[in-house]
Formats: sequence, structure tokens, C-alpha cells
Amino acid sequence: MKEIEFASASYEQWQEQAIKALKGKPFESLFTKTVEGITLEPLYTETTLIEKLGEQLEKQVATIRTMKATDSFEIAQQVYGDTAEQFLANLQDSLARGNEVLTIDSRVAFEWDESILTSLADFITEYTFKFIVENGNDPLMQVFAKIADDKKQAVTGFIIAKEALELADFPNIRTAHSNTVKYHNDGANAVQELAIALAQASDLAKASTSYEAFAQKFFVSFAIDTQFFMEIAKIRAFKVLWKAFSKGLGAEAIAVPVVAETSVRSFSKLDVYVNLLRAGNEAFAGIIGGVDVFTVHPHDVLTKPTEQSVRIARNVLLVANEESHVLNVIDPSGGSYFIEALTADLVKEAWQLFLSIETAGGLAAYDMDVKITDVYQTRIQQVETRKASLIGTNIYANPADEMAVECNEQFVDVKRLAIPFEKVRESYAQQKAKMAILTFGELKNFKPRADFVAGFFATAGITMEQSGALATLEEAERWLETAQYDYIVVAATDDDALQLVPALLKVKQEQQLLDVAGKFKEQEQVWRAAGLNGFIFAGQNIIEKLNAVMASLKEVQG
Repeated sequence: MKEIEFASASYEQWQEQAIKALKGKPFESLFTKTVEGITLEPLYTETTLIEKLGEQLEKQVATIRTMKATDSFEIAQQVYGDTAEQFLANLQDSLARGNEVLTIDSRVAFEWDESILTSLADFITEYTFKFIVENGNDPLMQVFAKIADDKKQAVTGFIIAKEALELADFPNIRTAHSNTVKYHNDGANAVQELAIALAQASDLAKASTSYEAFAQKFFVSFAIDTQFFMEIAKIRAFKVLWKAFSKGLGAEAIAVPVVAETSVRSFSKLDVYVNLLRAGNEAFAGIIGGVDVFTVHPHDVLTKPTEQSVRIARNVLLVANEESHVLNVIDPSGGSYFIEALTADLVKEAWQLFLSIETAGGLAAYDMDVKITDVYQTRIQQVETRKASLIGTNIYANPADEMAVECNEQFVDVKRLAIPFEKVRESYAQQKAKMAILTFGELKNFKPRADFVAGFFATAGITMEQSGALATLEEAERWLETAQYDYIVVAATDDDALQLVPALLKVKQEQQLLDVAGKFKEQEQVWRAAGLNGFIFAGQNIIEKLNAVMASLKEVQG
């Protein structure tokens, strides 16, 4: 077999075979447009990549490999605790179990008093830290007053605040940063995040005495979403953009740390263990992309993390570090035709957007919020119509799943994609309506639509009962006349439904709502006039339909 050689196929040959396999569908149906406005192609080859980038490809790869601030990544597990004593105990435990960067959000349930600040000061003189604070007057900031003068230069860390802070005598604490996480949580796409990072850096650089002084205090923070390849390319693209940005300032680029965390905008309070899968995907994308510091949020972080969930989150990074061997490779995704092309696309689009922001007078003068809102609405529409999947929430939902009532205040402002489904499930839990599916004909014929309807309402926490296979029109009429349900969906083939629905509308009980699975555009007006409530079909906006059913139930129930 070592002697066998396979003839290489050209893009045109592959395209010809793909068109045959599509059986009449246009070749363009294989192309996908992302929320960034970037078109993903069905196949990337060495030839197409070279045609696209030419000599810029080698420069891009070289830049990415030299613009990483560290040779590895550090684990930055956030520390939790209801009391100061519990917090310190958890902090020590996290360090003993592999945590490397003390990650602390100042919004805690206890007071930052002298005792805990003194203890914390001892830790941050030995370990790198990441603090999330409101401003320079945040109580947690008093910890720096507890550090002896001879130890101040040894303290290293990152401070995330709404504005850059000044910390005298702490040269190795980075306090100036581009924080794209807020915009990410509002729905921003990768191009917008990259452009915002540069725009914020531009404002900070202008206020600094020199590029070197600015770069020594600067870092950038990103949230990593579930779009695996896009997120890898986003981190790589920042390194290319950073070099171009530095050149624009007339300076030799100094690599700055990329501090990242898993995105919670894709997290759900429903089927919370799926959040762990999302976090694992996001963490690995960030590591391959080349982040320097990473935080994995526990799968139950939207409510209240437990000792177990925190340990699992930390172990995600430990496994990546110890078992994936990803750090044994410089730029693991480098040379991938797809990722290199995607990186170049992000660089081009983000740089153009950054220049537009600068022309407008900076981020404060640019109407970014409106543009991010448009992207967010697109994301929501994709989730509500199942063009994008949230496993366990908008598809494959468990109707018996119960949402935790606790709420983590750190993430209440995140525009999570699961929120509409969580709200509609709460509404249906209060309604207590009885619902069923009228299944007509042979099992093999009605099952696909019955399963679809069951899954549709499972997203609202409803378990739909079924009538069983009803073989004749008379049998279906008798069942409906005596059925003690508030809402019923007819599941049958199109041919059967054309005969079945008009007959059922004549015998249904006055207070019952009757829907049918399928579109039936030609019959819609006549059936609605005869008393049909509506239709359920693939591609429909689930939230709009569920809310409409809820409103109709309230109306008929008075």
C-alpha cells in the first residue's frame, strides 16, 4: 500500500461531482453566510488559499507565531464563596488542584474587610491574579495597600474595570485593556469584537506617553463562543491586527496578553450539563487560537456554582493542558486552508470597521450599539427558528427539566440566546393547560410529524399526550368529541389532513383549540375561518408560535 499513489483532484473536478450529488440544487446552496457577513465556502484548497493571499499567507502565519505573549496558557479559575472563610478555603483548594491565576470578581456576598484583604495580599504576591472590579474605589482594590513596598514589583496580574486604572509602584500589573466581553455578551460578532478591541486600544494609546509604556500595561479580553473555527480565527486575527495597529503607531509591535473566558451568551438554565460541552468546545478553540490566560465558567454559573461544577470547569483546562498535547505545537491550526482563509477574512473586515470607527471620531462617536443590536436580533431569530441549535433548549429539550430559581448577579445583563425559551417555559408552567396530539393513520406515516410536534412543545416544558393511531375518520371524530384537552394538534399526512381537518373542525368542542402539523397554504384561509387555530411546521418561529398558543388558551379559558 505504501507504493499506491492517488491522483489529486482539482477544485473544478470536485465541484462537478458536488453538483451531481446535489441533484438539481444550486451549487451556491453549499455556501454559508455568517453573522459577520463572511461567506464560508464548501471546500478550501492550497491552490485557492494561495490565490487568495499570495505572499501575505507566509506573513500572516509568521505574525501569528511571533505575536503570542507567552509560550503556553494559564488556568484562571474564578474563586467563589458565600463567606470570607469559605472563599479563602476555596481559593487555597483551587491552587492545590491546578489553578494558576487567582480570578476574583469583587461582587461577592461578604464584605472585603481587613482580615480577608490581608490574607489575599499574601496570595497575590506569590500568584498571578485577575480582578474584575467596578472602578478604582472598589473595596477589593484596598488589597494593594496591604502589600509591602519591597514586594510590589513582584506582583503580576490583570485588572478588568470599566476604565483604565492607575496603580503606582506596581509596574507588572496590567490595568489598561480592551474589554470586548461586554459587547460579546450584547451579541457582537467576531468582526465587531476585533474592531472594538483596536478602537479601545487606540484611545488608550493616545492617552499614553509612549507606545512602549502603553503596551506594557495593556491586555485584551475576549469571550470565546461555540463557533469553533470562527473563534480560533478570531484570536489569530487579533495578533495580525495588533501588529498592523502597532505599525500604524510607528512602533515595533510588542506582543500583549490575550485574556479569555468561555462565553455565557450560549449558556442555558435548561439542561445545564450541555453548558459543560459548550464550555469544553470554547476552551479548546481559545487554546488552539493562542490565548494566554483562560477562564472556564462552570456549567451552572448562571445560578450558583458548586464545588463539583467548579472542579469540572477547572479540569477542562487541565485536560487540555496535560492530555491534548496542544501546547506541543506552535500555532496548532496554522496552515489549515480553512482557518487561514477565515483569519484573513476577519483581518480584512475588522480593519475596515476599525478605520470607520476612527474616522467617526472613536468608539464613543460610532453607532456601534445599534449595529450590535442588529446582530443580536439575527442570532435570536436563528435560534427561535432552529436555524441555530441550542441543544436541550430549542431542540431535544427535556420537558421534565426544571430550572433553578437562583440567579447569579454577575451575568443577569448578558443577552443570552436561551432567555426567550426560559421565559416561555415559565409561562407554560403557570398555565397548566392539557395538551395532546391526535395521531391519524399508520404509525410510519404520522410518527415524523407527531415527534416534531412533541419536540416543539418540549421546549416549553410540555409533555404532549397522544391519542394512539386512529384509523378512520369516524374514530378520530369520536375521540375528539370526548377528549378532555384544551389544545390538540393533528398529526397526519398531507393527504389525510385534507380530509380530516375539515371534519374535525365541525365536531371539536367549543373551548378546544385545534392546530394541524404542516403548512397547507392553500387551505389556510378556509380552515381558519372554520375555527382552526393555526399550524405547526419546520422553520416556524417557535417562540412566536408558543406565545400565540398561550394567548389563545387564555382567551378561550376566559
